[in-house]
Amino acid sequence: MASAEDGKEPAVLDITSLDTHTLIAMFIGILTEQAWRHLGLRIDPKTQETKKDFERAAMAIDCIEFMTVKLERVVPEDEAKRLRALVADLQINFARIKAE
Repeated sequence: MASAEDGKEPAVLDITSLDTHTLIAMFIGILTEQAWRHLGLRIDPKTQETKKDFERAAMAIDCIEFMTVKLERVVPEDEAKRLRALVADLQINFARIKAE
């Protein structure tokens, strides 16, 4: 991929051409980052602040869990374990932070 330093435009990824499993994994990654932000555990890069929004965090975590169930059927067992651990980590942190 070209860098901005060599004067060329970086290549744009056409996500519509990606495999469904790859897209689901990508969405899990994006939603995971959002869930951590909504739990107030990551800084929002736009505002440079943390903010808790439990409704959005719960929605992100629920979607991650749903996609994990679908994806774990087609990925190697070690990846499926990693995904299940991710969901559990998010759920535990959600319950802990909401109870504070």
